[in-house]
Amino acid sequence: MGMLTHRFKYIVTALYVVCGYSLPALAQETALDELYQQLEDADEATYPLIERQIITAWERSGSAAMDLLLRRGKDALDDGDPEAAVEHFSALVDHAPDFAEGYYGRASSYYLLGLTGPALDDIRRVLSLNPRHFEAMRGLALIMEELDRKGDALEIYRMILEINPQSTEVQSYADRLELELEGQSL
Repeated sequence: MGMLTHRFKYIVTALYVVCGYSLPALAQETALDELYQQLEDADEATYPLIERQIITAWERSGSAAMDLLLRRGKDALDDGDPEAAVEHFSALVDHAPDFAEGYYGRASSYYLLGLTGPALDDIRRVLSLNPRHFEAMRGLALIMEELDRKGDALEIYRMILEINPQSTEVQSYADRLELELEGQSL
């Protein structure tokens, strides 16, 4: 009986550890799902607040050290120093390779440095980790426009509008591209 009790304690401990680590991630994903639903149903007045809440949730790594690297990278971008930002974001993705915001920040930095290939590679990684990352999608659409792939850019803008239908900025980009593409097909 003692051996059975001992094994039971190991099983309970293992379940506690597994659930203890997965429950916060599951709770965050559930909260994000609710925010995405609210964003879809939002009106023009409330969507910016919900959009900001989603972005804030994306920026939470679960580690104070990783959050500090993210903040330093963002500060470097704000200070107009994309080279330093690349260093901070690279350290972040090295230490937290499943944290999409590190790749997003580095993609933004690479883009500002004129390094389109590495920026696209990091955007691909962001979207593989977070397929609803409408900010990365917007960056991808802008790059597609610069590469004269306007049809692809329009498709991406439409995908963003499925997630965030009240975004007047994205709607204006989509409308502009629709007009341009209609004019080309005449």
